[in-house]
Amino acid sequence: MSRPEDLLPPDLYYNDAESQKYTSNSRIQSIQASMTHRALELLNLTGPSLILDVGCGSGLSGEILSEEGHTWVGMDISPSMLDIALQREETEGDLFLADMGQGLPFRAGSFDAAVSISAVQWLCNAESSGVSPEGRLRRFFDGLYACLRRGGKAALQFYPKNEQQRTMISSAAVRAGFGAGILEDDGGTKNVKTYLVLSVGGGDITQAVNGMDDVDIEDGRKIRQAMNGKARNSGDAKGSKAWIMKKKDKMKAKGKVVKSDSKYTGRSRRVQF
Repeated sequence: MSRPEDLLPPDLYYNDAESQKYTSNSRIQSIQASMTHRALELLNLTGPSLILDVGCGSGLSGEILSEEGHTWVGMDISPSMLDIALQREETEGDLFLADMGQGLPFRAGSFDAAVSISAVQWLCNAESSGVSPEGRLRRFFDGLYACLRRGGKAALQFYPKNEQQRTMISSAAVRAGFGAGILEDDGGTKNVKTYLVLSVGGGDITQAVNGMDDVDIEDGRKIRQAMNGKARNSGDAKGSKAWIMKKKDKMKAKGKVVKSDSKYTGRSRRVQF
């Protein structure tokens, strides 16, 4: 069976008909509610909080956030999904039409926490030759890190296609500066649910997941130190042509636009009088 993200971009896949079908499906409603409750459990919030719901869709997860006493803001790329959310009486959050792969349009430190249910895996699909999954993931996690307050946390439920995709997503979060842990519910079954639990500087991931043994903890600081040490031992002098070429390759992998290579790449400029 084909995954929805392999068929069309989300704003096209979730048209009026598909959005209505998704929202009215009682099974989906139950699963969404269960995963949202689980995300809140992983966040372990101590009181009413301002929460960002990334990929909020028609507001099914937002309904749970409101029931638990939280204030929320939702963003989604599908106009049809947001239109249904506006029509539902249960929707109490503010809604934004935005593409999370282009960054998050919020002021720094705006939110106490963030949740996302069944959305992040859509970032792993490049919709054109000029767009890379790595670049979209980088913009998303950089924006998420910026809009959460210090000590803020996020619980992102997603469906990775394979281990490579799971690693690509968690690595992008670590590069953005998060402390990150991955937790799987019902692991080894077809109903497995994967959660990426994140913490902005000052938070404790082990507390966020309640000390559970089946969580894979990644220390962003240690990983970045290891990466920096590897760069220092690479043998390429800073500013050399080899060093510049490696930097450009890394920028390309992140989806950034870089200047074309030429025979002048890496050459020192003559002194100008």
